[in-house]
Amino acid sequence: MSLSESIDEKIRILPPDLREEAIHYIDALVKRSKQMPSRTFRFVSEGTLPEFSSRFSSVDLQHEALLWRST
Repeated sequence: MSLSESIDEKIRILPPDLREEAIHYIDALVKRSKQMPSRTFRFVSEGTLPEFSSRFSSVDLQHEALLWRST
């Protein structure tokens, strides 16, 4: 039995008032899932300090950041 068949069966055995409530709940979940913002990370500061790229590598900056956090 597939997931959708299982859901259909569970909704089918509910009394009419609860069946309607379940459908409204599912509709609300679908609406909420469409409103969720994307969770992609953006590097908005990437390339903003080109004068430092010749002096520091990304690894150097990671080490410095670790030192700053530990103090």
